[in-house]
Amino acid sequence: MKKHNVYVCRCEDVTLDELYYWIHRGFTTFEGLKRQLRIGMGPCQGQICGEVIRRELANFLKKHPADVKTHTIRPLIMGVPLEAIAKAGDQDES
Repeated sequence: MKKHNVYVCRCEDVTLDELYYWIHRGFTTFEGLKRQLRIGMGPCQGQICGEVIRRELANFLKKHPADVKTHTIRPLIMGVPLEAIAKAGDQDES
């Protein structure tokens, strides 16, 4: 098995090969990679992959990992059941 077939983001099934592909295409920020690969947008919100990606970016940019800005964390949005919306609408009409 090649080293680059290792998954760096298990939530979005992103491999090290894919990560390097986009980094070499000029996406050298976490946010830029996030927009291309959806890294940090899965259920773990980057808790698993965040530091690995940060380290790989730092290696590529020849920086210390602490100098590489991480992604913007946004809370997950939960769906609202239609029944709850209907009940809320019924209460407003009373």
